[in-house]
Amino acid sequence: MSSIAQRESKSFSSLKAAAAEDVRQAIRRNEYAGHTAGLCDGLLQCNLVILPEQYAADFEAYCQSNTVACPLLGKSPVGDYHIDNLGEAIDLRTDLPLYNVYKDGKLNASVQDIKTLWRTDLVAFAIGCSFTFERALIAAGINMRHIEENATVPMFKTDIPTKAVGQFEGPMVVSMRPIKPSDVEKVDAICASFPHAHGAPIHVGDAQSIGISDLTQPDWGDAVSIKDGEIPVFWGCGVTTQNALERARPELCITHSPGAMLITQIDENLNSDSKCAELT
Repeated sequence: MSSIAQRESKSFSSLKAAAAEDVRQAIRRNEYAGHTAGLCDGLLQCNLVILPEQYAADFEAYCQSNTVACPLLGKSPVGDYHIDNLGEAIDLRTDLPLYNVYKDGKLNASVQDIKTLWRTDLVAFAIGCSFTFERALIAAGINMRHIEENATVPMFKTDIPTKAVGQFEGPMVVSMRPIKPSDVEKVDAICASFPHAHGAPIHVGDAQSIGISDLTQPDWGDAVSIKDGEIPVFWGCGVTTQNALERARPELCITHSPGAMLITQIDENLNSDSKCAELT
């Protein structure tokens, strides 16, 4: 990771107010490898999973069976590194800040582009991301601690099972944000209008009751401060797919690095199930 950091020439603060095309070009030129929370306000962000075609049908069915954690927003044709309904100019080989490359279920490398790894049998899947609803929460006066602290949102494995399909199974992963109890009802109502981005929180309060022993030790992302008068609130998370992929052990799998999402060219406000259905 140090070599990646040395190549970066753009900081999060320098990109936070930048136009979407400028952010995309910085990422494409390998000038930024950090998290995307708070970048490109108003644009839909996605998790990315790329698999050989032989695994694609079961993985698609797994997402469709676990829509809270894995809301499927798009799928590429076999061998195509575009998902046109998310933006025709997006190149899935270059347009994420950081990719994780898994071989036989084990993380093999983290890289800034995957041009040399692309194959004609690969299929790409875009899955909704909770970063999408954060702008609406901030506009409602609910601060996002990980953005304030310039951190990657904390993510945790739980003991909540997902519905298995073929080789794909395992517990749900959740993201966590500290929220004031008085704001939970408002948060629930706002996030429910983003079913394409995991929707409303799945759990509020006691982390141990969903299998999380220590909120200062996330499985992915960074720990964030929880202030007096706040409680942890948990949402389904697309990193659930990475957990399932590690268990399925495909010979090759490429994903986004947690927190470093695909920024699409379409509006984040897909506020109905019918609009979500149009994407897939």
